[in-house]
Amino acid sequence: SRVMVGAQTVHWETSGAYTGEVAGEMLTEIGVRYVVIGHSERRQYFGETDETVNLRLQAAQAAGLTPILCVGESKQQRDADETETLIVSQVEKALTNVDQSNLIIAYEPVWAIGTGKTASPADAQDAHAKIRGVLAELYSGDVAGATRIQYGGSMKPGNAGELMAQPDIDGGLIGGAALKAEDFAAIV
Repeated sequence: SRVMVGAQTVHWETSGAYTGEVAGEMLTEIGVRYVVIGHSERRQYFGETDETVNLRLQAAQAAGLTPILCVGESKQQRDADETETLIVSQVEKALTNVDQSNLIIAYEPVWAIGTGKTASPADAQDAHAKIRGVLAELYSGDVAGATRIQYGGSMKPGNAGELMAQPDIDGGLIGGAALKAEDFAAIV
């Protein structure tokens, strides 16, 4: 099948007394190929930091998983014109000692998740271009250009085409719309 399974987090330790956490080897043992790391809800409700995101990214890759790094700003940060600074900082800190060739990045404006609001195609493109620019500074241009950068802020059938038509948006990290088969099929 071309369908692949992903998980919502991974712990940075391979074993030990970490109740509620899941090690990378546990995920690969059951066929998981991808893992979302740094999602805004993990950052907001479970205290994820840029440092723990980095540890999780390294652990995922060590276990043979492809991590999906989530970055994005809150409404307060957006209103304070901190989007670019925050995204650059999140990407730079997260990617320390991370293999860029085995990575997906998702720009998920926190203010759009679960709200039904979506960044305009131009704003989403600007954020994706900034992420790609950071990658080009950190890595060779070939790797930076080949990294998939997805949009993850309330993509729906009505806006998916316009968002994915942007030059630096390589797909979507679909949330709520994936719960309705009809909506998800329309996005696909």
